[in-house]
Amino acid sequence: MERTITNKLIAWKNNPKRKPLIVYGARQIGKTYTILEFASKQYRNVVYCNFESDKQLSVIFKMSLDPNRIIANLEAYYSTIISQGETLIFFDEIQASEEAMTSLKYFNEQANGYHVIAAGSLLGLALNRGHFSFPVGKVDFLNMYPMTFEEFLLATNNEALRKMIVESYETLPPFQLHKKALELYRQYLVVGGYPQAVKTFLETKDFNFVRSEQSSISNAYIADMSKYATPAETVKSIEVYNSIFSQLGKETVKFTYSTVSKKARSKNYEVSLAWLKFANVVINCSLVTEGRYPLNAYEEPNTFKIYYSDVGLLTLKGSISPNKIIQNIDISDKVRGMLAESYVAEQLVANGFLLHYWECNNSSEVDFVIHINDEPIPLETKSADNVKAKSLRTYISKYNPKYSIKVSTKNFGFENNIKSIPLYAVFCIKEHNEEQ
Repeated sequence: MERTITNKLIAWKNNPKRKPLIVYGARQIGKTYTILEFASKQYRNVVYCNFESDKQLSVIFKMSLDPNRIIANLEAYYSTIISQGETLIFFDEIQASEEAMTSLKYFNEQANGYHVIAAGSLLGLALNRGHFSFPVGKVDFLNMYPMTFEEFLLATNNEALRKMIVESYETLPPFQLHKKALELYRQYLVVGGYPQAVKTFLETKDFNFVRSEQSSISNAYIADMSKYATPAETVKSIEVYNSIFSQLGKETVKFTYSTVSKKARSKNYEVSLAWLKFANVVINCSLVTEGRYPLNAYEEPNTFKIYYSDVGLLTLKGSISPNKIIQNIDISDKVRGMLAESYVAEQLVANGFLLHYWECNNSSEVDFVIHINDEPIPLETKSADNVKAKSLRTYISKYNPKYSIKVSTKNFGFENNIKSIPLYAVFCIKEHNEEQ
């Protein structure tokens, strides 16, 4: 399946100032497959080193961190030739080898002619715990996410539709295939962006099988919690993880520890929540008290919203009937709103946005405020055609933004300096080159 991150990998390969590259993200989002597919088309050969499945590999790095010695040992170990510029050296699950992580520094300083990519699923957690001598300033980074709706369109043979959506987004005329695009959006709400879930959907068209794959992925996250956290942290992380659907169902969706457990306190659950963030299992959206540039200056880090990193997991955890979502029947406005907001958060993060939301006097709240061309732009999400947004009007009157965005099931349009963007077109919103 085609992933948009491949273009970034190609750009890295062709960059004369390239450093060893670290690709990180949650488990089972397709990091290994995507990198190997990229390597098969861009290099003569690839040396694939998985430090989690092959424990003997770490011995090579314990002997010496001299890159030339490492190369010689890898050539002997894999019975292959490693050539500068023609071979990709791929260190997978690098968090399992402290020495391999440290070696990236020396590849950059002493052997930068070799092309090295490292990938890991729990790097944020591992680095936070201080297990690694991290090569600060000596590596490039790419964060990878579950498949976006754009990638879902590509996987479902809707490339022509994708191009038409992009064209409509650029000029904002009503989209003629609006109904079809919304149907695909609702499919995506059920299937989500985990490649195996998408593959199962394409092969079977059976949502029961899709749900089974999603359950396996969710259980794998819980297994990781047990493997990498203390027993006490594991229990609390699972409690936080399982509470997110309830968190988003509240009238005010900011994260509260009392929703996890009646007697829960932040000091007892902060580490467990941090674990989920570092493992890229959840998405964080922090409160800002002002809609002014830069948003980080007005951030309240202790007040935030939390979303699952994949909307398919949200529908799974909520036990929401796939058929009711697909047919858009018997779903409350609250649940529709929850799904739409989570979906938008996921798409924005995948496009590189840092997420914030705005609140004023507990009476007005704008779902997201994002930087576009260094301008704070408010973005309100609605799950239906009724797109009245009192809070957005309050924000506009207070800060007079360059323009505003309303995302809903309504077609493209532009009125009163507000862009109407259909839910299926959120992937078009970019951090730069956005035109009014």
